[in-house]
Amino acid sequence: MKRNILLVEPNYSNKYPPIGLMKIATYHRMLGDDVRFYKGNMQDFIIDLLYEDCVEKLMNIDSEVPWRTHKSAIKRFIKLKKNQLIFLEELGLQNNDYKELILRCLIDFADYYRKKKYIESPRFDRIYVTTLFTFYWKITIETINFCKYLVKDINELKIGGVLASLLPTELENEVRIKPITGLLDKPGELDPEMSKAKKIIIDNLPLDYSILDEIEYEYPTKSAYFTFMTKGCTRKCAFCSVPKLEPEYKPKIETIDKFQEVKKRFGDQQNLLLMDNNVLASPKFHEIIDEIKDMGFHKGATYVEPNQLEIAVKNLESGFNDKGLTRRAFRLMNELISRLKGDVAQNYYDILADKDLLNLDTVTKEKILEVYPHIKDTYEKYRNKTPRLRYVDFNQGTDCRYVTEDLMKKMSEIPIRPLRIAFDYLGLREKYTEAVRLAAKYGIKELSNYILYNFNDKPEELYERLKINVELGKEFGVAIFSFPMKFIPLFGDEAKHRQHTGKFWNKKFVRAVQSILNVSKGIVAPYHPNKKATFFYEAFGKDLDEFFEILHMPETYIIYRHLCRHKLDYTKVWEEEYRSLSVKDLRVAQEIIRSNDFSNENILKKKPSKKVKHFMRHYRMISRNSIEENDKEYKKIKKLYDDMIKNDQFIDLTLTYDFEATEDRKLNYDSQLPLIKYARI
Repeated sequence: MKRNILLVEPNYSNKYPPIGLMKIATYHRMLGDDVRFYKGNMQDFIIDLLYEDCVEKLMNIDSEVPWRTHKSAIKRFIKLKKNQLIFLEELGLQNNDYKELILRCLIDFADYYRKKKYIESPRFDRIYVTTLFTFYWKITIETINFCKYLVKDINELKIGGVLASLLPTELENEVRIKPITGLLDKPGELDPEMSKAKKIIIDNLPLDYSILDEIEYEYPTKSAYFTFMTKGCTRKCAFCSVPKLEPEYKPKIETIDKFQEVKKRFGDQQNLLLMDNNVLASPKFHEIIDEIKDMGFHKGATYVEPNQLEIAVKNLESGFNDKGLTRRAFRLMNELISRLKGDVAQNYYDILADKDLLNLDTVTKEKILEVYPHIKDTYEKYRNKTPRLRYVDFNQGTDCRYVTEDLMKKMSEIPIRPLRIAFDYLGLREKYTEAVRLAAKYGIKELSNYILYNFNDKPEELYERLKINVELGKEFGVAIFSFPMKFIPLFGDEAKHRQHTGKFWNKKFVRAVQSILNVSKGIVAPYHPNKKATFFYEAFGKDLDEFFEILHMPETYIIYRHLCRHKLDYTKVWEEEYRSLSVKDLRVAQEIIRSNDFSNENILKKKPSKKVKHFMRHYRMISRNSIEENDKEYKKIKKLYDDMIKNDQFIDLTLTYDFEATEDRKLNYDSQLPLIKYARI
């Protein structure tokens, strides 16, 4: 029997699409089930479901009204139940012969939503909720709890992913559902009694890219194959979750067949993004590189985008994910308009307009299939066929301890960009330096690394590693983009938020580093021979003394450096006063600053002198939120990095969001929903 399956990713910000859910989508399509993917506000999802049912009933009442053109108004009425007469006037239906029936239908759906009757009639046979970082705990729990009301049988609510694997006991205690931990790498795990499913290993399945077109959220990774060449890691680093998530090291994963299936179904992708956690540890590394080259990713390889509209239409004709591919076809058809001119543009526009294909609300699969024969020649002639370079990205980084000249020479045969080499602690300096030297020797000029801090390191060690990258860039003529990444515990209550401070760190120092990185989205730009100074020395200080002074500086002065130093003179005054403090006063002031608590109560508790109390005004008189972003230097730096990120996809792929002081996206979870009973599984 065909099942109704819902795949859910909580509404947090993330770079990569949910690979696990993409495999599960493939699995359920193989079994003939209906699959739907959602990421967003869960209350809005309910409105979407009710809107679809409502339009169907309204069509039965009066099929002459173009109901889908009124999508926003109908959804708003269901959500807010606005004034009925005003609503009819807004839709031009005040004189409609069926207006009483129309109003009755709309009111019924609005009452259904307001009274939460959807709880009484869950429509999904199974729901999967993926989880990511443990510090997304709150929004993840809210999402899971909401999904309980949408699934027919609570035992069919499946939870998996990173958080579920790292905090399974805590998660089960919180939501009373036993999560799936680790990988789905054994046959028949989800449906052991179903004959079709008994031999399917979900982790080996190709990804269903079409589900990504079902949602409004756009992942920044764009056109890329996502896959693994290896699984797991040979190391057991205390700060890393891989030993828990992928405990067995697999030196070679069969990839070619999955690659070919994705290419056949969704068309060729420009880049190859590999999620391996320690590819250099594989004794089959040479085979891996040769396979990557066989996939079309050899040095200098170029890519011409295939006719994506043709691919989408073929998938629509076969009935493969009508919702996602209808949206994709609509986007592709309308994106071409900007490339057309003159009569060609007008004719193309008129064809789409005639079938109401200029607005997503009025688009249907049938309209797309009807109009495609009339536009396909124009689309093929004018679509973008410009060749673009292809790149390979071992996105999780490579281990410098495994680097040899032979392996680096082999790696240089593929268009790797950037080469990521982990620099997790200062003790790796010699190995790391040698890896960078070998990369430069074999023509790999763009490098990137994640620099772990707030673990067992000291602040000065973060500075030293960043400085090493600047010096290596200058010495070897390479560009090294550094990405400081704040350590967050993997287990326990501290894993559920981002407030942890390492034993050699304090709240103020952590906030200071995040403030320094604020405008550059976490990037510490590389050495550049044509610039007088580098971002590193300007932002982190010319030496360790200046670095520690910056760490103690008010957060606002760090972020709005130009405004506070050159226009308001606050920074200069702060520096003069800070440097003039006596040894005793400095010790007291630093103790207050490092606590990052500038309340009167905390300041007075330290028994400061009058001079220290006066000095503390810098941390209280002007807040970050009180300054508009009118600092030209701030805007200039921010624009530089925004442009860098926009123009170079693979710099975008390196973004880390740890520095952002943003809250989890609001779910608008209704705490008044009644508790439901469930069985432990």
